[in-house]
Amino acid sequence: MPSSQTEPPELLAVAVAAARAAAAELMARFGGRAEGVRSKSTPTDLVSSADVAAEAAIRRELAERRPGDPILGEEGGATGGDGSLRWIVDPLDGTINFLFGIPAFAVSVACEDEHGSVVGVVLDPTRDELFTAVRGGGAELDGSPIVASDRDDLAMSLVATGFGYDAAVRARQAEVIGRLLPRVRDIRRVGAAALDLAWTACGRFDAYYERGIQPWDIAAGTLIATQAGLVVRDLPETPGAPHGIVVAPPAVIDELHGLVDGRYS
Repeated sequence: MPSSQTEPPELLAVAVAAARAAAAELMARFGGRAEGVRSKSTPTDLVSSADVAAEAAIRRELAERRPGDPILGEEGGATGGDGSLRWIVDPLDGTINFLFGIPAFAVSVACEDEHGSVVGVVLDPTRDELFTAVRGGGAELDGSPIVASDRDDLAMSLVATGFGYDAAVRARQAEVIGRLLPRVRDIRRVGAAALDLAWTACGRFDAYYERGIQPWDIAAGTLIATQAGLVVRDLPETPGAPHGIVVAPPAVIDELHGLVDGRYS
C-alpha cells in the first residue's frame, strides 16, 4: 500500500513498536557504566552508545515495517527515500538524566506528512508509560484518553521549561525565569522536552516553554499536547535566543507567551 494511503492506526502501531524497540536497548543499559560518551554542541551536551543503539533499533523496525520512508533522527540525521511520510525520532530524549542515573528520559517517535505530525508516541521506559496521539483522534496514556489542564489563571499555573547548553543562551534563559517566576505558581525543569510535553498533555504540568529545541524533541509531543487540548505557539528566533515553543491552555497562552518572548514584563 502506498505510504500516502496508510491509515493512522497502522502508522501508530509502527511508531509504538519502534519506540518499544528503542526502550529495550535503553533499559538494558540504564544504571550501568556509561559507554561511548562524547560531546556534541558543547562539552556538556553529550551522546552515548545508548543513544546510538536505541536509534539503530528504531531504524531497523522502520526499515522492516516502512521500507522507503524517509527518517530524520537525532543521531543518524536524514536518510531514506522520497515517500510522502517522514519519521522523526529521538531515541533518547534526556541523555544527561540517563547518564546520571536519573529516571526521567523518553523515546519519541512521530510520523508526519505535509501538514505536520500524523501520529506521535512518547514512551517513558522507566515508568512504562506510553503517551500516544493521532491527529484528529485525541491523545491517550496507556490506552486511556487524556485531557490537559484548563487552568485560566497564570498565577496558579505550574510551568515546565528546559535550558540550552550554550552559556550565552542560558544567560538569556535566566532572564526569562526571573521575569516569569513571580508570575506563576512555580517552575519545573525535568530535562527531557518530550516528557515535558507529555506530562503537560496529561495535566501534570499546566504549561511548558523552551527555546533551542529540535524537531525530533517535539514532533511527537506537540501532537500529543494539541490533541489533549493545549495551544502550541512558536517563539521566533532572535539574537541570542534560538527558536522555541510555548504550550499552554487557551486561557493563559497569550500571557505566558508574552512573558517568555519579552513583550510583557
